[in-house]
Amino acid sequence: MDATRTVKLSEAAKYLKLHAKSKRPVFLWGPPGVGKSELVESVCGSYDNSLLIDIRLSVYDPTDLKGYPAPDLENKQMVWLPSVDLPTPEQAEQYDTIWLFLDELNGAAQAVQAAAYQLILNRRIGQYELPDNVVVVAAGNRDGDKGVTYRMPKPLANRFIHYEIRVDFEDWLTWATGNNVHPDVVGYITFVKGDLYNFDATSSDRSFATPRTWTYASDTLHELDILVDEFRHEDVTNMIAGTVGEGTAIKFMAHRKISANLPNPSDISSGKVKELKTKEISAMYSLSTSMAYELKAKYDVIGRSLKQEEFADLLDNCLGFWLKNFDPEMIIMATRLVFVQYGVKAQLRKLKNWTEFMKSYGHLIKEA
Repeated sequence: MDATRTVKLSEAAKYLKLHAKSKRPVFLWGPPGVGKSELVESVCGSYDNSLLIDIRLSVYDPTDLKGYPAPDLENKQMVWLPSVDLPTPEQAEQYDTIWLFLDELNGAAQAVQAAAYQLILNRRIGQYELPDNVVVVAAGNRDGDKGVTYRMPKPLANRFIHYEIRVDFEDWLTWATGNNVHPDVVGYITFVKGDLYNFDATSSDRSFATPRTWTYASDTLHELDILVDEFRHEDVTNMIAGTVGEGTAIKFMAHRKISANLPNPSDISSGKVKELKTKEISAMYSLSTSMAYELKAKYDVIGRSLKQEEFADLLDNCLGFWLKNFDPEMIIMATRLVFVQYGVKAQLRKLKNWTEFMKSYGHLIKEA
């Protein structure tokens, strides 16, 4: 296949919305676990009154798309009963936009791809016709990803607008901060960005790190936070290794051990703790992430259980802690997490430590 320009998930989301206006079908290429399916689900969810129909074509037969032949005894002819998985006229009336997601299209048998070609080319197959408000999006792994793929016929490929998805840390961080990804995971990936995605098509490893498997690891850690006394360190290592691979799990657990000995972020924001005893770089990465989480959680309850003035004091204490204990790179990262990624807003000029911060690092903020 000819080279396809790679784009970030955030870019692909914008492009999907644009192409949806003209009903142009889009094909999303990418290795496993980069978030292709989640992207389509997210874009669909951003529309009011929309419906996502997800069809995994790799497990389909041609008749699953085309429908099944049935006799019309009254007119003495054969008719096709449409597939129940395709959008119905009733759904087209109920929803403003229907997203028909043909996942694993190039993993489907050639006969199924041929049936999909009719649907995409003519927006109809057999006696079935796609409603006007249906947007078609397809996705699949690349030929070299060790997945089950079949070369897509050129006429079918030519019906799509093609984008290849690449993993991007900043994109993932924005998503992670809004989707309750465990602070230990965010802290580790922020420190070791290369471990966000380490898929190697030539490796025989069954488990490897992807944005998807880090989400699995995050879910596991959230559960373990509740059942903290029921599992040993070795148990946790085994479970993390089962999601992101053994080598990555060992590094992650070492990072987590360091993080466990750090001060509680709430004690820092309240002003009880003002000094950091360790200067271990991974510890500072983890602590800055945890503090950002703490501030975001407090920011979200302003007006309910916390006053704006009280939050300003918490923020000022954190800023003072960073200025006293972190190096410049870490200070910029921590403030960027709070104000850019988390969208925290405050009357910064009223903070005691803000003047010192801007005097020392204001030019770096502008450059960033």
